[in-house]
Amino acid sequence: MILACTGLLAQWPSVKSQPEQQPPPAAEPAKATAAAPKGTSEQNAVYRSSSALVRIDTQVLRNHHAVGGLTQSDFVVLDEQQPVPIAAFEQESAPLQVILLFDISGSMSHILAEMATVAEKALGNLHPEDQVAVLVFGRHMAPLLEPTGDRRAAARMIQDAPLDRSVGAGSNLNGAILETLDWLAKQPPFAGRRSLIALTDNKGMHYQTPDDKVLRALAGMDITLNAIVSPDARPPKPLRHAANANPDFTPLDVFKLAQETGGDIFRADKAGGRFIEMMQRVRLRYDLAIRPQAGPEGSFRRLEVQLTDAAQARLGKVEVRARTGYYTLAAQ
Repeated sequence: MILACTGLLAQWPSVKSQPEQQPPPAAEPAKATAAAPKGTSEQNAVYRSSSALVRIDTQVLRNHHAVGGLTQSDFVVLDEQQPVPIAAFEQESAPLQVILLFDISGSMSHILAEMATVAEKALGNLHPEDQVAVLVFGRHMAPLLEPTGDRRAAARMIQDAPLDRSVGAGSNLNGAILETLDWLAKQPPFAGRRSLIALTDNKGMHYQTPDDKVLRALAGMDITLNAIVSPDARPPKPLRHAANANPDFTPLDVFKLAQETGGDIFRADKAGGRFIEMMQRVRLRYDLAIRPQAGPEGSFRRLEVQLTDAAQARLGKVEVRARTGYYTLAAQ
């Protein structure tokens, strides 16, 4: 069984598909299993997708500001360096599910408290059909609020989040993400985009939950990971492979998780303002999709999203952020 599949979506309402192309027969539901973090059973750590499209949550930035108003004809998608047709395209109209995952360890409490003071304003960037969930983590993850459209209830839960102390000591980010995905898979299906926003200091070590497992699991549920990090957070230094080194232990690297999924990293030097800006950013993204290419089961295919020459000439220097690839299904 492969750990993740093509990053597929269950439904896509009101999507503009290219009329000249007839879709292939729908693929059978695919499964992806992640190694279970402590406290999560292997049987439960299963991530499912059931459509024949690869979803690509894409952001375009110019001078560090999100660019809106682009159309499908402004984008080019490369699959293993070869252009492929864009099968579906949306901006803003697709509903958004935001999963807030907060580190409530002592070192992060003041940052979370500052974010809580602007929670209602930050969540005000969401649309009526959007949903938000609130979870906290330390050694383990604890859900505080299931996905809901009630932004006031979500804001109150963010304000109460620092009071929860049932997650154990430590900051097991990768394990918490896998537990979150397992929990999310048990929630009612959601047809739109999904964005996970983690608050973390990016410090510590993981045990038997390397980044690749997390990336495959995120891909299997079409989730973009974003992070608000403490001001002093940095990517880990490369590990020296000593002869007696234990490969089960790996350093936290939320920077890599965000980059590979096409997400954002904000430093919490002004935590309240960064939270508001993050919520604005996750709402102003483009929702592209392509049909997956054939390949050996579980193999990784590299993706790149670019703007056309005409769009680049019109906009000038821009940065395009999107997931870096997907995993193939078994041949039917």
